[in-house]
Amino acid sequence: MTTRLFVSAPISNGAELVIGGEQAHYLGRVLRAAVGDTVQVFNGDCGEWQATITAMSKNSVTVLAAARLNADTESPLRSHLVQGISRGERMDFVVQKATELGIKRITPVFTNHGVVRLDDKRAGKRREHWQRIAISATEQCGRLRPPLIDPPVSLNHWFGAGHAVDSTQLILLPGAATALSALDTIAEKVCLLIGPEGGFSEREIEDAGVAGFRAVSLGPRILRTETAALAALAVLQLRFGDL
Repeated sequence: MTTRLFVSAPISNGAELVIGGEQAHYLGRVLRAAVGDTVQVFNGDCGEWQATITAMSKNSVTVLAAARLNADTESPLRSHLVQGISRGERMDFVVQKATELGIKRITPVFTNHGVVRLDDKRAGKRREHWQRIAISATEQCGRLRPPLIDPPVSLNHWFGAGHAVDSTQLILLPGAATALSALDTIAEKVCLLIGPEGGFSEREIEDAGVAGFRAVSLGPRILRTETAALAALAVLQLRFGDL
């Protein structure tokens, strides 16, 4: 299986790219790559390219882009996950698997019943951490564009900032009368709102309704927040995407 690497530099035929940090360590120390080996590089804008390793040092790997590949792995479903922040690895898991399921954007939100509280500095570090997870998942699953990870924000603030009027807005609630799988059509975009471990407060549910969110369910069982998010995305991809 060819190694795929996300890079931030522009890519074109004959472009020389210097890769450092964790990626260089992974290539040199984990994969034991050598000069002459091939990899695939992408940056989210220029497609995917086959590249050859031309030089290696302790801290960097240089590759030469040679041929653009015809890859088309991005889902046609323009999905946005607004996820109540959960503890520890649960949120990491949601970011990783949502990326594999084709999510375009993730907005982590603080909610009334959520137990995670972060100051600005820690919130910034968590966002960077989640973005790295998303990039790694993008490399692994064959996507061309990592999802955008927004800065963590309170749900009330996010409601107040407004959101796309051309999207289908759904809030996942146990016991909702409408099953997610029963939706016949959606708009060009879909925004899915998922609560944290403790669920949403009554006030948050009311605010979501005022903001235009429609309540849907995944059946009679109450799912953990990470299970609910991924199950809902899988249903949407199956009905309206490319799963």
